[in-house]
Amino acid sequence: MFLDVSHLIRDNPAALHYGAAAVDVDDDGRWEFVVCGYAGPNRVLRWDGQRLWDIAPRSLADPERHTICMIAADFDGDGREEIYSQNSETFTGAKSAADRLFDHDPATGQWGDLFNRGTNRASRNQFSARSVAALDRRGTGRYGFAVANYGRAMRYYEQGTDGRVIDMAPALGLNITGNGRALWAGPLSSDRTDLLSLNEHGGNLLFRNTTLGTFLEIATEVNLGDTEENARGVAVLDANDDGKLDVCYGNDDGLHRLMVRQPDGRFADAAPPVMAMPSSVRTVIAADFDNCGYEELFFNNMQEPNRLFRQRDGGWRFADVGEAILPMGTGTGGCIADIDGDGSLELLLCHGEQQAQPLGLFKAPANDNAWLRVLPRTRFGAPARGALVRLTCAGRVQLRVVCGGSGYLCQMEPVADFGLGPHTRVESVRVQWPDGASTTLTDIRARQLLDVPYPRG
Repeated sequence: MFLDVSHLIRDNPAALHYGAAAVDVDDDGRWEFVVCGYAGPNRVLRWDGQRLWDIAPRSLADPERHTICMIAADFDGDGREEIYSQNSETFTGAKSAADRLFDHDPATGQWGDLFNRGTNRASRNQFSARSVAALDRRGTGRYGFAVANYGRAMRYYEQGTDGRVIDMAPALGLNITGNGRALWAGPLSSDRTDLLSLNEHGGNLLFRNTTLGTFLEIATEVNLGDTEENARGVAVLDANDDGKLDVCYGNDDGLHRLMVRQPDGRFADAAPPVMAMPSSVRTVIAADFDNCGYEELFFNNMQEPNRLFRQRDGGWRFADVGEAILPMGTGTGGCIADIDGDGSLELLLCHGEQQAQPLGLFKAPANDNAWLRVLPRTRFGAPARGALVRLTCAGRVQLRVVCGGSGYLCQMEPVADFGLGPHTRVESVRVQWPDGASTTLTDIRARQLLDVPYPRG
């Protein structure tokens, strides 16, 4: 499947990198890869038409921190995404440096840390953590950041009416103590934004949005608790083509799961043996890398071959991962984006949990398959992370959720990316925002980025 195009990264030394995200850092309408530096600088890799260059300003590079995860969303409703930077130099317990929440100041052109303001310092997260997700729990276009702490209560930050950064987790019932490893936000169990939290040495959690912006924890009720395994990465997709969202997650050296939604709303494991086979998995990614019309599942493993699975004849089969196999890669994070704007996704792989290694950049071979990319916007003009996009092409329905934070340490581009195979027209695209508002577009030509504003009136 994949070709190694890592030579397109200018200056790619061996380093310790954990997570990555796709963010429009310089506000030019294109995504950059933001790569977390552990005991070294964070990087912001921008495509210049030929190569990826590091354009990170010193404030975001933040070389003195141990950054493992960076997640973006419009925290304050100004139309530009803020960046939550999670730092953890320890596996568990207290840490020396708190997390940051970077906000861009248009007056100075600089990124400043909101947690450094006097009124916000008491709210800073000082504990070891593993993932962050952005969610618009009320559908207002203003996002909060959920933080999965390890051995401590989860945090959930929102901006108060006075501009302060407030931990709302206790008020919302999200302050449950667990060994958090992965978070995912989207309409999984309701038609609003739910929050899935995967744990090790304890059960997973699913917080169902009540549509009032409060949550009920229902993981055991819907059979996602899985107390016997130690979770890592997670991806959400329509795994059996029935028009409903399912969950695939990896367990560290345990049985991996493909939890398919049943008619009664519960989930049942449908992972074939070749997918369930244990591995030291970190990030799990669902995407249509070759634009064939069906998503693949990619497992980024630690010091053993990476894995790829494809849908064939109504089931999932092991596929040739190509040059992204990396049998000795110290895999941690993985991130996808159409970084060069050609309609085909790039896959960026980070390494560094056990050994410094260069970044890896991979891409499927060029082909004639068509595609459509859908970018929903909030009422403020920022990417509508957590929006559900339903595409109908040649009578078949595909589902995507715009990424608010994907699994283990990473965040994918805020675009619903669809492969169309040989089809060049799309019957319809329906976008549903986190507040339930929706728009349907019809008779759409392929091979374009469809920018969809929030419906007015």
